[in-house]
Amino acid sequence: MKASGATLGSTESVCPVCLQRIAAERIAENDSVFLRKNCPEHGDFKTVIWRGLSTYKTWGGASRAPSRPPVCGTAVAKGCPFDCGLCPDHRQHTCCVVLDVTERCNLTCPVCFASAGDASKPDPSLDEIEAWCRALLASGGPFNIHISGGEPTVRRDLPEIVRRIRALGFSYIQLNTNGLRLAVEREYAGTLKEAGLTCVFLQFDGITDDVFEKIRGRRLLEAKLAAIRNCGEQELGVVLVPTLIPGVNTSQIGGLLRFAISLAPAVRAVHFQPISYFGRYPAAPRDADRITIPEIIQLIEEQTAGQLSAANFYPASGENPYCSFHGKFWLYPDGRVMPTARPAAVSCCGAVPDSNLAQLGSVNHSQGEGARRAQRFVARHWAFPADAPPLSGERMGSIDVTSMDEFLAEEKHSFCISGMAFQDAWNLDLERLRECFLHVLSPEQKLVPLCAYNLTSADGKTLYRPTSAALHGKGVAL
Repeated sequence: MKASGATLGSTESVCPVCLQRIAAERIAENDSVFLRKNCPEHGDFKTVIWRGLSTYKTWGGASRAPSRPPVCGTAVAKGCPFDCGLCPDHRQHTCCVVLDVTERCNLTCPVCFASAGDASKPDPSLDEIEAWCRALLASGGPFNIHISGGEPTVRRDLPEIVRRIRALGFSYIQLNTNGLRLAVEREYAGTLKEAGLTCVFLQFDGITDDVFEKIRGRRLLEAKLAAIRNCGEQELGVVLVPTLIPGVNTSQIGGLLRFAISLAPAVRAVHFQPISYFGRYPAAPRDADRITIPEIIQLIEEQTAGQLSAANFYPASGENPYCSFHGKFWLYPDGRVMPTARPAAVSCCGAVPDSNLAQLGSVNHSQGEGARRAQRFVARHWAFPADAPPLSGERMGSIDVTSMDEFLAEEKHSFCISGMAFQDAWNLDLERLRECFLHVLSPEQKLVPLCAYNLTSADGKTLYRPTSAALHGKGVAL
């Protein structure tokens, strides 16, 4: 273990005030790892990036061979992160592409990395969206598609959007949604599935309404349960996506997992997202406002009484290992929750872990193949299984999170638990960014790593995401 204050490595980042590229270093202090940097104009910044120094080196132990994107949309000019398109210096193929089909939203969440809610800008037309997808095919696609926004379900033509994307040959189409329309229109999930939707990525922050009031501004639990029920009845797979905020919902990690497992196989996975400070957020972050990957994994073990062990979670082998974690489990009718054997690649989208990491050696991975494996894994494990029974109404009566054993389905099912730690202007590490394979298609039809696309300065400036001046204000205090 490094002594306190020791330098663990050098990298580059950006200034949180002006977003200019600056030198940075990773340093060890006590039991944590920090990113430390200095802007000649705006001074020193230091942000925690990892709590649990003993796990830091082993988590990122395997080396990764760079894999240049097969088609680059921009040239190297100003350097990372200013040349995204992707540029030839990017080190990873595209796995998943986010398509923002609207900036409108039917919520005004205090926390929103898209700063959604701008109704002044018209939605892109069906023909524009189809042109985007044809551009993706020319850029090395088809990729896994994430329809996002804003809130995509505010569009009346969303089923037609799905239908057109599917017709172009994109086999995995995911809807990122708050679930409000799915909750009130019982047949809507079936309409989307018939159009070709694969999976619902459902914003789901906790198991009590006080959590939703703090993070989303409204009591939403009843609507979230109705959305899950309606998707289950239509055999449309759901992934629950909690934004984790210290002091708000981190005490509910275990209960949320027990609840999700109770609804397998309709609920296919839980994908944790520790809060990142871009878009709309309450205030400039302190270290106390952050939760890191090893802390999430430890809380999973503690809050499930060891039924889900920290030893069963692993880093990525496709994108940078410090971006994500993943574990896949079998659920048995006798109450057992058993980890699966470790396959050969892992994805920020919740794909599979790398068995070579057990040896923590220096292993060269083909990241292009890792991205392709990630695409296949997500399509296979996040969709509703073809041979599974639909979700019964009896299992949606109430949330009881006292015992995991009571909730298991009548036959063995797979269940995935994963997490993705997005980077903001305070903790951005450009080495990590260059290995990203979760990309957003910009209005200029350029592929931009998600963290670069949403990067937001302390006063609301962005590099890539179009923003409205009215949306630069921060959310309410949590």
